[in-house]
Amino acid sequence: MSLSAPEPLGTQHRLEGFDCGKPSLNDWLLRHARQAQGSSSAKTFVVVDDESLAGYHSLTVGQVDTLDVPERVSAAAFRQLDESLDDCPHCHAAFGIDVEFAQDTVVRPDVLVICYQPDGERLTRAPDLIFEVISPRTARRDEVVKFDLYRAEGVSHYVLVSPEAQKAKVWRLVDGEYRKVGDFHDESHRFELSRCALDFDFGRLWKRKGGQA
Repeated sequence: MSLSAPEPLGTQHRLEGFDCGKPSLNDWLLRHARQAQGSSSAKTFVVVDDESLAGYHSLTVGQVDTLDVPERVSAAAFRQLDESLDDCPHCHAAFGIDVEFAQDTVVRPDVLVICYQPDGERLTRAPDLIFEVISPRTARRDEVVKFDLYRAEGVSHYVLVSPEAQKAKVWRLVDGEYRKVGDFHDESHRFELSRCALDFDFGRLWKRKGGQA
């Protein structure tokens, strides 16, 4: 392998077939790098192995978030739920924790609320409330597979959040079936949990630090 020094992206560089292992970066290079180069919104440098592209990096104008959008929205949802439950001794918000509905059925919701004391590191009972933040990679799983699973396992409130559309869909479990409560952008909704209630402002999900949407 003989790698070149980094050089500005040019018309002679073939981008097809490049795979760095992260689809979003591959997609940006193929679909946006040349356009951004032409508009001076980003400058891309590539490293070549013989005639094949081996790697790249881009310098862009403006501020770059340290978190991807789904992660940022998940963090915002957790912070608000955690704050809202400060005065409730029974219910707690959590993220990055497994829920074991059965020995062969373990999921990790983006954000959840439980109103019981867990027995161990994994939860083995249905949370009262689950937030899933949709990305193109997880959309079908969140909208179909997890929707059916959470309904069957008795999750009382299910929220599907779409950062791209800045919209959240809220369902409530009634007589074993999910009934849609509504679509929310900047409205508030009161969640009636098993042991307390909380008001959630969906408009706060889309705001970055400093108050910008």
